[in-house]
Amino acid sequence: MVKKVFLTLFLCALVFQTKAQTVDLAGAIVDDVADDVKYEQQKEAGNIADDRGVFSFLNFSFIKKPLSIFSDKQDTPQDEQQTLDAAKILDETPQKQEKQETPIERATRLAEEGNVDMALSLGYMYLYGQDGVKADYQKAFHFYELAARTGNTIALNNLGSLYFSGIGTEPDYQKAAELFLKAAQNGSDDAAVNLGFIYLSTGKKKYFEPAINLFEQAAKAGNNTAKFMLGYAYYKGFVVSKDDREAISFIRQAADAKFDEAQYVFASMYANGEGIAKNYGNAVKYYRSAAAQGNVEAMVALGDILAQGKMYPKNLVQAHILYNVASVYSEKAAGTKRDSLESSLKIEELLEAQAEAEKYQEKPSELTTYIRQTFGNNVRRYIDENLSKTTGGQFENK
Repeated sequence: MVKKVFLTLFLCALVFQTKAQTVDLAGAIVDDVADDVKYEQQKEAGNIADDRGVFSFLNFSFIKKPLSIFSDKQDTPQDEQQTLDAAKILDETPQKQEKQETPIERATRLAEEGNVDMALSLGYMYLYGQDGVKADYQKAFHFYELAARTGNTIALNNLGSLYFSGIGTEPDYQKAAELFLKAAQNGSDDAAVNLGFIYLSTGKKKYFEPAINLFEQAAKAGNNTAKFMLGYAYYKGFVVSKDDREAISFIRQAADAKFDEAQYVFASMYANGEGIAKNYGNAVKYYRSAAAQGNVEAMVALGDILAQGKMYPKNLVQAHILYNVASVYSEKAAGTKRDSLESSLKIEELLEAQAEAEKYQEKPSELTTYIRQTFGNNVRRYIDENLSKTTGGQFENK
């Protein structure tokens, strides 16, 4: 993610009820989102994606795909409150209709009459241009709005994302936050995480505790993004008291779910014996997993271990490979470390290392890909940057 994004503050009155607290939201918003979201810019890619450094909801990989209204294959419904049965509805013979309808006409009529399943299916189809339907963001917005009126949590979260990004409508950050809040209160862990990141993005102390409460709510529901953020808060002592035991518990779960940042942090905890017995073998294991996903910090850390040979058997060839790959990711220090190793390698070893580095291809997990596309390459910074504003243990409220 390369583009730089500027944040601007806006004020709105939003009541947040988590753990009996009432909080007014002052959100930090990406001010150039609307200008960049254009249909012609998106259609060649075949999806809605963005390469911003600060989190953006322009990637809709988190939107739950409902049952296809044209397929016999049924996806597992994600909303526990509703069972999508769109395919069954469409399988009914339309003999009672005076005029035979096309499948899309029938789906549209049913959605307009209040069928949530149809509205969700049509919203997804028009958002992505699937099942022979041309992408139409205004129609996608319309059908998600219809579904959201029923209180459906998937629809509320997705509609909030459309408002936030200005997809099919003008950007409305206050409305987006309100929808995320409502969905979170209805039990959506995705919406809780989305709103939690918005709270952290304000840079204001009064929103930090609600953000952590949201992550805690989502973590209890099994959300791995939330588990990492909550664990990292315990690891750094952000809002909650520093607690290595809690940190290890949550970060381990996110690491085992194959989130690269969690793997890197967890490996570092093993390497340094932070709240857990030192175990260099486990440190290397998690560093390797993160490095394989393209995590540059893990590449450099693992390269250091293998180059030094103090914590783990020395392997200069592997260290050279890791440094070389990290340097391709614009890690300047890695390039310097790589070059310093060359005099210690035989020519055949050097050629082998260079060949292996050139063949490297990162293979991020589904979870890592989702988090990177939705919130950026470094979600820890939402906590780290706010911690850096502390003075004498107190947050600056500005």
